[in-house]
Amino acid sequence: MKPGYTIPGHLLDGVEAFVLVADQRNFRAAAKDLGISPSALSQKIRALEARIGLPLLTRTTRSVGLTQAGQIFLDRARPALAELSSAYDETRDLGQPAGLLRLHMPRGVVALLVEPILGGFCAAYPRIDIEVVARDETVNLVEGGFDAGVQIGELLDADMIAFRLTDPIRFVVVGAPAYFTDHGRPMQPGDLRQHNCVRLRRGSAGIGNWYVVEGGKAHEMAVTGRLITNDMALTIAAARQGVGLCYIPDAMVQPWLATGELETVLTDFMPTSDGVFLYYPNRAHVLPKLRVFIDYVREHLFS
Repeated sequence: MKPGYTIPGHLLDGVEAFVLVADQRNFRAAAKDLGISPSALSQKIRALEARIGLPLLTRTTRSVGLTQAGQIFLDRARPALAELSSAYDETRDLGQPAGLLRLHMPRGVVALLVEPILGGFCAAYPRIDIEVVARDETVNLVEGGFDAGVQIGELLDADMIAFRLTDPIRFVVVGAPAYFTDHGRPMQPGDLRQHNCVRLRRGSAGIGNWYVVEGGKAHEMAVTGRLITNDMALTIAAARQGVGLCYIPDAMVQPWLATGELETVLTDFMPTSDGVFLYYPNRAHVLPKLRVFIDYVREHLFS
C-alpha cells in the first residue's frame, strides 16, 4: 500500500460476502450466515465484480466455482479479512483489563511487590496473564517489550512515569560474627580493600561497585572478593556463612541482624537510596491491564 493511501469504504463492500460464498460454495448457506437473503447476497457479489471489472464466481444451478480472478482475489482477501477481524478483537480487548502484563524488576524486589499481591490480583483479574522477569540490571522497557518495571529511584530515566513503592532505603555492609573474628572489622571505607567482599553482577552493566559516603558526598568504590554472583539472595547466604562481606539494602537482612547472625559495619559511611519505584513509559494512554495493576498495588500494599 502506498504511504498515505486510504481505501474508500465502498471498496470493502461485498468482500466478506464473496469470501463466505467462495469458502462454502453455496449462496444460500453464505446468505444465512450473513443474515440476508440469497438475492441480496447476489447483488453484493455482482456489485463487487462490477468494481473489479472481472467475474469472480462461476454459477450453475448446482454449483458455485471460482474464476482465475476469483481465486487470486480470494487468496489475498481471506488473510486480509482475518487480520482486520483480529485487529478489531484485540483493540476492543484493550478496553478491558486483559492480556499479558510483562514486568521487569530486580530479584530482591519480587518478595516486596509480587508475592504479597499475586494471589489476590490473579483472582481479581482472571483475564490478565503476568510475566515477571527478575534480573538485577536496568533495561529499556520499550525495547524489551515490558509494560512496567521496578527500580531504585537513582536509576530511573527522566522520561518515565513513576510512583514510590518504598521509603528511602538505607544500605549496609554486613558480615557474620565469625568473619569479623577471623578478619577484623573495617573501620574506614578504605579498609574494605583488604576484605573479601561478595560482589553482585548486574547483567550487561557488569559487576556493581559499592557506594560509601565521605565528606558528605557519596562515591563509588571498587572492591574485590572471591565470590561473584547475579543473585542477591546468594550474597546474603554467603555473608551468613562467613564467606565475606556483602553490601545490601538493610530491609533485606533485618531478620538476621535481629538474631545477631549478621552484624553491620561502617554504618556512618553508608548511603541512602531514594527508594524503590514502579515505573512505566510516559504514554498518553495507559493500557487497562497496567492501570488496574497500578491501582491494585496502591490499594493493597499501602492501605
